[in-house]
Amino acid sequence: MISTVVWGTGNVGRAAIRAVDAHPALDLTAVLVHSPGKVGRDAGELAGLDRVLGVAATDDVAAVLAAGSGAVVYAASGDIRPDEALADIGSAIRAGAVVVTPSLYPLYDQRNAPPEFRDPVLAAIADGGGSLFVSGVDPGWGNDVLPLLMSGLGTVVDAVRCQEIFDYSTYEQEESVRHLIGMGHPMDYQPLMLAPSIPTMVWGGQIRLMARALGVELDEIHETLERRALDTTVSTRTMGDFEAGTQGAVRFEVQGIVKGEPRLVIEHITRIHPSCAPDWPSPPNGDGAHRVIIEGRPRIEITVEATDEGDNRSAGGNATAVGRLVGAIDWLVDAEPGLYDALDVPLRPAVGRLGVPTRLGAPAPLGALGTK
Repeated sequence: MISTVVWGTGNVGRAAIRAVDAHPALDLTAVLVHSPGKVGRDAGELAGLDRVLGVAATDDVAAVLAAGSGAVVYAASGDIRPDEALADIGSAIRAGAVVVTPSLYPLYDQRNAPPEFRDPVLAAIADGGGSLFVSGVDPGWGNDVLPLLMSGLGTVVDAVRCQEIFDYSTYEQEESVRHLIGMGHPMDYQPLMLAPSIPTMVWGGQIRLMARALGVELDEIHETLERRALDTTVSTRTMGDFEAGTQGAVRFEVQGIVKGEPRLVIEHITRIHPSCAPDWPSPPNGDGAHRVIIEGRPRIEITVEATDEGDNRSAGGNATAVGRLVGAIDWLVDAEPGLYDALDVPLRPAVGRLGVPTRLGAPAPLGALGTK
């Protein structure tokens, strides 16, 4: 089994602990945390499981990396600390680990990543023999492998559109919702995530991945942005009130322009309340969904809804993104050391996980296809 570390226990890290524990090829050996209040707590508790995993969280990064784990799921944020995240990931690669993470947006398309991100990773790989695979938490599969798979079902493909449609009141990350996205701020406030060129920095790599896979040349990557104010003050369960007149909904597109037309589009439609921008697309359930639309002949549309941590659809999106990353670890361990992207790493069936019980569960009804 592959000794695996989960680094960070926020929205992504909680799902990562559960995914590593469930994977028959992986063994959760350490959990790294930043908050002193989490040090010493059991990983099962931090992940919201109803059982003890016997792995106590620690903040001793050096000791964990020195122990020589085979893999690291880096779940700490890179939104506002990209340099620190890059340094952390580099240290794990130098220690010989396979690293999977959603935290370094520029490396979604590693072949065209800026040298300041790509070169340090390649140097760490040369020094330590580890590997890195970066895929998005929005989730990445919804902007690369899923639309590419669906495009192969068509006769004629005119355009590919990937949508994330969410009610952000279900997303328990107030710092990002309020300040990075701007929900609840005056309409003249400039949120970092919506500043010109930032959406392209984050999602442009996935546009380039799709263009590369489809064999088309991009003229450019273009951005569009719409914002709507709340008509009335609304209250949320996790983040309190959002005042009337402040930003309540955002809709933006990152467009891959091919021969003068937007042919590859990643679109985000997010609200803090369903009453804001009711004329924009909404998810079927009211909370959230991911949708891929292939315009052409035939027209193909698929909507994906995922729930986790009860009935939380934002957590479900995180969980599927984590599933893509954690599910790649054993493949990466068997591959040559290197820097990989979503076109390199196959999306594979859940071998060994169908009907397999948890450690304390009953016998698998379909027989043990793989056990921990």
